[in-house]
Amino acid sequence: MPSDEDQVRQRKQKLQELKEQGQDPFDIHSFDRTHTSAQVVAAIEAAETAAGDEDIDWQASGFETTVAGRLMAVRDQGKSIWADLHDASGKIQLWVTENELTGAAFEKFRELDIGDIIGVRGHAFRTRRGEPTVQLSEFQLLAKSLRPLPEKFHGLQDVEIRYRRRYLDLLANPQVREVFAKRTEALKAIRSYFDGRDFQEVSTPMMQPLYGGANARPFITHHNTLDMDLYLRIAPELYLKRLVVGGMERVYEIGRVFRNEGIDALHNPEFTILEGYQAYADYTDMMALFEELLRDIALAVNRCLQFTYRGHDIDLEPGWERKSLLDAIKEACGVDFSQLSTDEEAREACRDLELGDMTQDNWAALLDKCFDRYVAPNLIQPTFVIDYPVRVSPLAKRLPDRPHLVARFEPFIGGEEIGNAFSELNDPVDQRERFEAQARAGLAGDAEAHPLDEDYLMAMEYGLPPTGGMGMGVDRVIMLLTGCTNLREVILFPQLRPEES
Repeated sequence: MPSDEDQVRQRKQKLQELKEQGQDPFDIHSFDRTHTSAQVVAAIEAAETAAGDEDIDWQASGFETTVAGRLMAVRDQGKSIWADLHDASGKIQLWVTENELTGAAFEKFRELDIGDIIGVRGHAFRTRRGEPTVQLSEFQLLAKSLRPLPEKFHGLQDVEIRYRRRYLDLLANPQVREVFAKRTEALKAIRSYFDGRDFQEVSTPMMQPLYGGANARPFITHHNTLDMDLYLRIAPELYLKRLVVGGMERVYEIGRVFRNEGIDALHNPEFTILEGYQAYADYTDMMALFEELLRDIALAVNRCLQFTYRGHDIDLEPGWERKSLLDAIKEACGVDFSQLSTDEEAREACRDLELGDMTQDNWAALLDKCFDRYVAPNLIQPTFVIDYPVRVSPLAKRLPDRPHLVARFEPFIGGEEIGNAFSELNDPVDQRERFEAQARAGLAGDAEAHPLDEDYLMAMEYGLPPTGGMGMGVDRVIMLLTGCTNLREVILFPQLRPEES
């Protein structure tokens, strides 16, 4: 078989010859299709249903159609050629014969390469073997593929190629296209849910003079005209709550956020988040919202509330379990963080646990490690982990009967966290004190501490009504519902290291 370089050279030569004959395919601007591949199949099936049990000569009684797509397989049998044409809806078989296609045109079809994009006109019917087929009467080359598809193209498995050249992955693996079709359905379901409850969809700045709304490291960019540094947003939260101050009582946003963190199966530095805020609601309302929203997404994606993830059967029926964060940690590993005040006490209490190097960990980091190691992996069925310590929740409202805790929860499914929600802190004095505590933590070396945002504090001083807020990792939810185990499977172009030369 010729090398890839030889094939590229041969294909470029074919293109040059076509141009010299005045048949440059790249001069063609459009092609009128009457059907997609799926519509051809559906029309054949509809005709069969209408005919009932009648014995019909389908080749004689089919219909005329024009379809277009990419040539993906060719079976040359001398006086006839069978081929597969793929489009976004599926594939259709082509049958090319010298009787229907004149000699010169027949030979030109034979000169096509796998990967070429063509438009065809012909007679649609079902063969004796039951295959929906179009017998060509004419065709047109619409775009020349100058590169051969990779070896072992069908069933392409090399993850490096799949993620780096997603277009080849989409061409080779129909199940990948199905994942992203389900992603589209999920996004439609999210919008339908919020729109149906009188929420307004809004857009807030992606470049911000001060980042906030989460504990994460930001990406920094520079605006030349203003001569100022800006941050790619880590969350839209503080801008959305400004809108609630302004009287927009129900708002939501689906958008990209950027966090300068590691890359693994559950993290990509650029990902899609959903955030929603509802005035005069609290975190119990947000729990009900989460249950209803996940129900609607699951029904849109899978047509049912049950699915399998990492070998576990999961049911999204509303009525999810609730677990206190501190109680869950104490039950799982014996450490009672409610009785620990200092970093030193926390390190001593965790000394015999399997948490790796703890020498640089503070109280909050050790709490996270204990939860991630001993609790989260066992939260398989949908669970709300509730009531977080104030010191790890700078934007949430205190519980009246337990002021050291806040009205916050994180939903878990399949052992993985998919969001964050709370009764929003609307006391500007308390908020300032927490921002100042975060600023001190930042000076002490916490790279993910929340900065002090004076403009947001000013907005709060005008009055933020009692508000329930929620955030959800859209990519993670789609990953769960499609059975994928790596976030890169549901992001079209995930971040990758540069290719080695």
